[in-house]
Amino acid sequence: SLGCAFLTFIALGFYLKNRDVRLYLMGRRLALAVSWLSIIATLILLNELIRNNFDVDYVAHYSSRATPFIYKITALWAGQSGSLLFWLSILSVYAIILIVQNKRRNVSLMPWVILITVSVQAFFLILINFVTNPFAPVEANFVVTDGNGLNPLLQNITMAIHPPMLYLGYVGFTIPFAFAMAALLTKDVSPLWIRSIRRWTLLTWMFLSAGIILGGWWAYQELGWGGYWAWDPVENASLMPWLTGTAFIHSIIIQEKKNMLKIWNMILIIVTFVLVIFGTFMTRSGVMSSVHAFTASSLGPIFLGYVFLVLVVSSALLVTRVPLLRSSNRIESFSSRESGFLFNNVVFVVLCFVVLWGTLFPVLTEAVQGTKITVGAPFFNQVNVPIGLVLLFLTGVGPLLAWRRTSRQGLIKNFSLPLVGALVALLVAVPLGLRRFVLVNVVLSTFVLVAIVEEFTRGVAARRRRHQESVWQALVRLIGKNRTRYGGYIAHLGIVIMFIGFAGKAFDQEKEFGLQAGQSDHVGQYRFTLNQIREEERTNHYAWIADLRVTDRDGNFVTNLHPEKRIYNFRNPNPNARQPNSELDIYNMLNMDIYSVFSGVDTEKQIAYLKIMLTPLIRWVWVGGYILILGTLISLWPSRRVSA
Repeated sequence: SLGCAFLTFIALGFYLKNRDVRLYLMGRRLALAVSWLSIIATLILLNELIRNNFDVDYVAHYSSRATPFIYKITALWAGQSGSLLFWLSILSVYAIILIVQNKRRNVSLMPWVILITVSVQAFFLILINFVTNPFAPVEANFVVTDGNGLNPLLQNITMAIHPPMLYLGYVGFTIPFAFAMAALLTKDVSPLWIRSIRRWTLLTWMFLSAGIILGGWWAYQELGWGGYWAWDPVENASLMPWLTGTAFIHSIIIQEKKNMLKIWNMILIIVTFVLVIFGTFMTRSGVMSSVHAFTASSLGPIFLGYVFLVLVVSSALLVTRVPLLRSSNRIESFSSRESGFLFNNVVFVVLCFVVLWGTLFPVLTEAVQGTKITVGAPFFNQVNVPIGLVLLFLTGVGPLLAWRRTSRQGLIKNFSLPLVGALVALLVAVPLGLRRFVLVNVVLSTFVLVAIVEEFTRGVAARRRRHQESVWQALVRLIGKNRTRYGGYIAHLGIVIMFIGFAGKAFDQEKEFGLQAGQSDHVGQYRFTLNQIREEERTNHYAWIADLRVTDRDGNFVTNLHPEKRIYNFRNPNPNARQPNSELDIYNMLNMDIYSVFSGVDTEKQIAYLKIMLTPLIRWVWVGGYILILGTLISLWPSRRVSA
């Protein structure tokens, strides 16, 4: 595959020099070979994992005979070298789709697009071939008959979905970046490249959004702390390109409609791609301490060098093309939709910079002062929560503004109902004791929610007047006729609902205690009684299971919870090789989750040590995530003529 990559550079390089179409066809076919060979290599490694070929070092480290089949598959991206090969294979799938899809389109851009895409593949191929080979043989002077198995924290069904989704998002930004660079190199900065990558970008953004949400769900149900976002460096690594990618999606709408912000869009897609590579660097360099990160390796300097190379080359190219990117159009009014989009983008970029600064601060202080000063969640919450609330407000303001300029009458008409809704929310929330950011969150969420509902209501009412349709018919046809616009509103609705879920974090309750069979304790309005502790030996672990009965303050039965304390590799004679893990049990309700952790067991006294948390409104975080993805899917759905 690496050899074919170098041949692709040669063939397309000569094509760009003498324009012999045969060389272009050769380069395109070689690029397809690069991708197909990379995919075949990935399937071979997957086969070795399934067949338990412990002669391969990667298989011996991340799989075992007792590992369930589904987790043998997920072991493909559990380790350093395997995850890089998986990264490459996803880019290869994207590259094949790209080349086939553009067989007769974007003829002027495609040679450069292919060259840039293959250059990214070549970088990962060099790493896999010469630095961290997933097919390296095991280094042992004895026959390895079994492997270490997968980390217990990764033996969760969410981890079979979360990393692929995240990678589909991460890797997918390569394609818009390649088109942007091709547009700069060919000096064709017309809206052609924007139209070519709009769906690519939206699809990529959707996968990245789903990956982040699934990562939060995994943390919530696996790590035992009752939260879903800890501002961990690796979490931040996925959030930063999401922020700039979101800004890019909003910004290209203005370029398509008004031929403005062309320089801004180039900067955003360059920064997004650089952050993707930088995030990959952070998880593999060992410079960041994280439960999500891989161990320290020699990849760090190589990745960092590649980040700087991409940043320097793309920035230099952008600077030389600035005269071509200048637009004669200008934002005419502060009260225009263009202005709202621009403010929205600026806030996204500011938030990204804050996250980047907080993430790198410990590394910078250690490099400069020799002492690592850790920046924790309190810093991120204190700085980012207000910025996030500003973004929430702008989410509601955007749809209420008109293109070019919003008249005074339009401002009064569009803002009246949302402001009334926000005022009502304020009058209801203050007596309930809500204060500070929670109060602002509730008021702004109501403002945005009313603004979005108002947009749908007006559209439905207009269709009903014109076509005598039912409410349901009018709603479906309204969305179908302008999927991009109303799909975006639905995605915004999902974000509002997520913010409502975020507000519940301020009211979490937590308590830790030990119980013997028959004893009970209470947390909030619920009482927890331990019926018994059961023991069970399973294929790849030994488990103690707590049987908890949950009742409310009136003694009414609510649910039974069965959290577990597990020991993986329990048959291993070496105690250090055994891996303890707590398997949670969560009871979901509409307004609250009851969250139980079996943190430890005293086998002699038969005492179960438990942590119980009550997490209000957290379900709405996940519901909002589903709605966000639904809205994005609607925006992505191919347009078709809808009967008027």
